[in-house]
Amino acid sequence: MSEGPSIKIGVLGATGTVGQRFITLLANHPWFVLHAFGASPRSAGKPYKIAVNWKQTARIPAAAQDLIVSECKPEFFSECAIIFSGLDADVAGDIEAAFRAADLAVFSNAKNYRRDPLVPLIVPYVNPSHLAILPQQQAEHSPALKRGFIVTNANCSTTGIVIPLSALEKAFGPIESLLVTTMQAISGGGYPGVPSLDILDNVVPHIGGEEEKVEWEVLKILGGIAKGDDGARSFDMHSKTPLRVSAACNRVPVIDGHTATVSVRFARRPPPSPQQVREALRSFTCDAQTLGCPTAPSKIIDVHEEPDRPQPRLDRYFQDGAGVSVGRIRQCPVLDIKFVCLSNNVSIGAATSSIINAELAVLRGVIAN
Repeated sequence: MSEGPSIKIGVLGATGTVGQRFITLLANHPWFVLHAFGASPRSAGKPYKIAVNWKQTARIPAAAQDLIVSECKPEFFSECAIIFSGLDADVAGDIEAAFRAADLAVFSNAKNYRRDPLVPLIVPYVNPSHLAILPQQQAEHSPALKRGFIVTNANCSTTGIVIPLSALEKAFGPIESLLVTTMQAISGGGYPGVPSLDILDNVVPHIGGEEEKVEWEVLKILGGIAKGDDGARSFDMHSKTPLRVSAACNRVPVIDGHTATVSVRFARRPPPSPQQVREALRSFTCDAQTLGCPTAPSKIIDVHEEPDRPQPRLDRYFQDGAGVSVGRIRQCPVLDIKFVCLSNNVSIGAATSSIINAELAVLRGVIAN
């Protein structure tokens, strides 16, 4: 893999919050070159710096400022090898399908295709092996595709939970019960987000559809791929060792950083001790690191010994937001082990995951360099 920029990429929903995050992260990427931006018709034809209402703490990258925004139509992205989609779910479905049909590789942050039986739902530190279903996705498309596909990343709250869960299953075998309560930052609702009078001095104990997403996505991500008698592949949804998941999701007055309290029961008896869990989390490594993905952090999970960590304000930028912080690891009197985890919902919970997924696809030869 060469060090210099070589792979042209496009960003859909480039003027939105997730699109801005993509552009911030990709501006200095060693492989990916910002080449085309897509947004609504009212933004089309304008230089990006004019079209966007920039809401990131860093300035608009120089490489992005003068790129002319196009409509989200495949013909304007024909030179791109990779498309990153930060589109809102209400428009993402048809647009992403059109880009796939044009034989373009789409890495989506939207929810629209997460439940599709041929679309991998990938958290890059957990299940890159699910890329193996892409040839079947391409073959079953009409007409069949050579390069086009859709890969999705998970819901922002799911992502931060499944990373430590994956580390635990890797070390101790299947988990059979999971109870999780989330305290989710307001940025997870997009811009302008929850009205101030609803969230200041308050906790909102409901985020529409969020609990169902967590309960279902965990199964697809932590499960494997089964092969039928006819050779067809399918996601097994953790069916070899059924996993029961119960989630309660809350919106809290924090800007960035989703916190979750987690309790798990292992299939194995006796279960691991809290100290064994700490050691397993600390030593966790993944393919994104060993293969050399440039956006992958040097350390995936930071284990805290302090009784009052992790905290969003102190820990959300661990590994530039690409890592997960875990603390308060202890025995659970109802299940086996309980802990607190924190992830940056606008980084590893969103654009960073899509970018590392694309890096993995390049390194595994799914996308030609």
